[in-house]
Amino acid sequence: MRRWNKTDVPYFILMGLTDAEDIRLVLFVLFLLIYLVTVLGNAGMITVIRLDAQLHTPMYFFLSHLSFIDLCYSSVITPKTIGNLLSSNKKISYASCFTQMHFFIFFGGTECFLLSSMAYDRYVAICNPLHYPVVMSTRRCWALLAGSYLVGFADFLVNRLCMNRLHFCNANVIHHFFCDSSPILALSCTDTHDMEIIMCIFAGSTLMVSLIMLSMSYVSILSTILKINSASGKRKAFSTCASHLLAVTIFYSTMTFTYVRPSTSYSLGKDQVASVFYTIVTPMLNPLIYSLRNKEVKNAVLRVLQRREDSRHWK
Repeated sequence: MRRWNKTDVPYFILMGLTDAEDIRLVLFVLFLLIYLVTVLGNAGMITVIRLDAQLHTPMYFFLSHLSFIDLCYSSVITPKTIGNLLSSNKKISYASCFTQMHFFIFFGGTECFLLSSMAYDRYVAICNPLHYPVVMSTRRCWALLAGSYLVGFADFLVNRLCMNRLHFCNANVIHHFFCDSSPILALSCTDTHDMEIIMCIFAGSTLMVSLIMLSMSYVSILSTILKINSASGKRKAFSTCASHLLAVTIFYSTMTFTYVRPSTSYSLGKDQVASVFYTIVTPMLNPLIYSLRNKEVKNAVLRVLQRREDSRHWK
């Protein structure tokens, strides 16, 4: 059997989600709409936060960067997936495939710790409101953001070092809708046991550490909310937490299901359903859950639109 090494493989073939023509058309329309909402929602959120001075606070600082990451995160996967749903040519070059995977790992790892940073910000705001301006200083916010990107880069680096050791024999068909690590490891004719362990440890550490940090923050938040005497205050706080925790649950549960396990338990159907949620759906939901239901953001949008209208009037 002739062996291809990593420089000899010209391309991979992404099989996608389904071969049924009618289902592919439905998925094309659905994913296109989701991607448009994702781009408009996240780009709009970044713009509003930057233009409105009243949103220049730590909470919205993190939210603007979450929108940026979601925008990049979705753009790494979704456009290629949409194109493949209508095209019979499902080829993706070796370089493009691994670039897609590496950036996906980078933005995914970054988002995990950015969500934890946002939870920490809410913990300080609700549990220690008097110390909030001091604790969540500009320097602290940038440090948390830099730490999030550093974690994402570490995951990216480990993934790249492991993947560079792979060799591929005569098979180049990826039974997935994007270049993910599990199907690529399953495709390789290299012994991937050690690489799987290393990648599982790093992926598991990223997910578990960020999830523990997030959980500790929200346990303290919920404990504080329960002490609020006002029933309306409790309802408002619980509503905000429930929305946030719903998005976090979807993101973390699907990521944990997919990555914190060996490839011997790999299941194509289950993995693809989980992957659709955290690669395509979650980036769309985040601006809706975190922002569009937020009264401050709605007021900021109205102020921005009013300023644009006033500037047109004076012209």
